[in-house]
Amino acid sequence: MKKVHTLIVLSILMVCSLFAGSKKSKKSTKADAARLNEVIVYTYDSFCGEWGSGPEIAKRFEEKTGMKVTFIDCGDGVQILSKAQLEKNDPYADVLLGLDNNLTEKAAKSGVFESFKPANATVLDEGLEEALGGNWLMTPYDYSPFAIIWNSKSGVEAPKCLEDLTKDIYKKKLILMDARTSTPGLGFETWVNKVYGKKAADYMKRLTPSILTMAPGWSVGYGMFTDGEAPLVISYTTSPAYHIEYGEGDQFKALTFTDGHVMQVEGAGLVKGAKNPEGAKKFIEFLISEDAQNVIPTTQWMYPSNKNVKLPACYDTIEMPEILK
Repeated sequence: MKKVHTLIVLSILMVCSLFAGSKKSKKSTKADAARLNEVIVYTYDSFCGEWGSGPEIAKRFEEKTGMKVTFIDCGDGVQILSKAQLEKNDPYADVLLGLDNNLTEKAAKSGVFESFKPANATVLDEGLEEALGGNWLMTPYDYSPFAIIWNSKSGVEAPKCLEDLTKDIYKKKLILMDARTSTPGLGFETWVNKVYGKKAADYMKRLTPSILTMAPGWSVGYGMFTDGEAPLVISYTTSPAYHIEYGEGDQFKALTFTDGHVMQVEGAGLVKGAKNPEGAKKFIEFLISEDAQNVIPTTQWMYPSNKNVKLPACYDTIEMPEILK
């Protein structure tokens, strides 16, 4: 009787287990199917925000492929990479978007990217992929030189070089971004290193009295500048195009420094171990297509990486400064 009872109990448990497994399998299958119809992109606030390129690009991508794009704001380029590294063993994102040429070495060493060359890579402007390391860990989607933007109506004289920024007349007049969290912050640091070399630390020490704040990211820092909190801010040569396009005139000017300038090239990369690698690849290819790249100049306010895109009239007065090698 005990043996029979035991067999009955075991049979019931096996049936329950099979039923539960079947139920779990169905749920898992549904979840997997839904995940393969969604591309998760880690990016930064000004790209995925209401006025950024992200919403319109996501809409066009969904119309073309039927796939949903979910953007997750990680703060800025440096923070995007840091978050991806923390999740390296079980990645949540499929694409990292917003790292730049100043982060290529860290990106390569991080091990979070899988090399992927888009099928339509021939549309890219010459030299952009090389700026990102030339290994297709990241695909360039926009670019612009860094520049100091000056409010010409502030009553403050325009500086002509990096050294000028250390003068007493610019005390608390400059807004920078933190290099630990922001790609423009890291870009300014790179610029200083290019110009001053071993004397860069000494320059930054002399510059300190001129700095009003080190903002955590571009959106915060540039917002403070346009609100009139300081007449100078680190941004991009292309930034004045925004103000021209929206009828704000040309009071905000990108200064051309005698030192030369450094370029930022931003890229998007496929995450190693991504849950939806095929969707990620399709998104990156779409990102550099004309359909998506036409959105970049008047939302991202940068040059599009696709050489076939025609720039709007608000870029007509923008001049390319000398780029330091």
